[in-house]
Amino acid sequence: MSELYIRVAEDESEEPMEIPSEDDGTVLLSSVAAQFPGACGLRYRNPESQCMRGVRLVEGILHAPENDWGSLVYVVNYPKDNKRKMEEIDAASAVKIKRGSLKTSDLIVLGLPWKTSEQDLKDYFTTFGEVIMVQVKRDVKTGNSKGFGFVRFTEYETQTKVIAQRHMIDGRWCDCKLPNSKACPDEPMRSRKIFVGRCTEDMTTDELRQFFMQYGEVTDVFIPKPFRAFAFVTFADDQVAQALCGEDLIIKGVSVHISNAEPKHNNIQQLFPNFPGGSASLAAMFARSQYQFPSSHV
Repeated sequence: MSELYIRVAEDESEEPMEIPSEDDGTVLLSSVAAQFPGACGLRYRNPESQCMRGVRLVEGILHAPENDWGSLVYVVNYPKDNKRKMEEIDAASAVKIKRGSLKTSDLIVLGLPWKTSEQDLKDYFTTFGEVIMVQVKRDVKTGNSKGFGFVRFTEYETQTKVIAQRHMIDGRWCDCKLPNSKACPDEPMRSRKIFVGRCTEDMTTDELRQFFMQYGEVTDVFIPKPFRAFAFVTFADDQVAQALCGEDLIIKGVSVHISNAEPKHNNIQQLFPNFPGGSASLAAMFARSQYQFPSSHV
């Protein structure tokens, strides 16, 4: 007697698989479960009523409807809990696949202690996942650390986890973020200047310089006179400035807001209507200081 196969699928819309029957024409549930793990039975669509019908199962043996399997496609039955669990697993797998397709980026590490080496940085971040690259930015002439660096991971999930928290590196809290942060959507890609809003009159240029040096090399600090409750800070590296954009920082117990500096002289009159000498005087001050006017201030 030639071996008989029946057509079985996980869903009516899917391509069926042939499952062997026994010599007496029955099919073992174990044969079905071997190809469809977790299967607990079979069902089929009745050609006449178009309703789904269950296949009789007795002690692990499936019996053909009306003693003939025919050319129908039989659909696998799963326990409801198992089916739900499988759907959850499939959904989780889809998320993993999606995340896996996302590419990692170089992350900027701000506030590094001067003593931190590239090996120290790699040793720390390896605890989160595989590290592709680490770099501590140093002064070309002196070789001293600029107080920030870069790290890149293999997995996107690792990158997300690292960005979501602060990091204690060599006894100092550091921040890790994307250099081209979207916190300020209008920021120019190569701006090295930041606008520091909500300054108090007792803040000096030296104090601002000392504070911002923890994030990177500062090339200039400018506080306008007469005092207008804001200041400008320029970094040697544009990526440090971009990373700070949108942050609220505490200086001398006061919360200051950091935003991007960008030329919008046509808004000067609206933002500073009472400035001595008018908007022309204020624009001239920005020109003399070689600073760009802030796109926004708080």
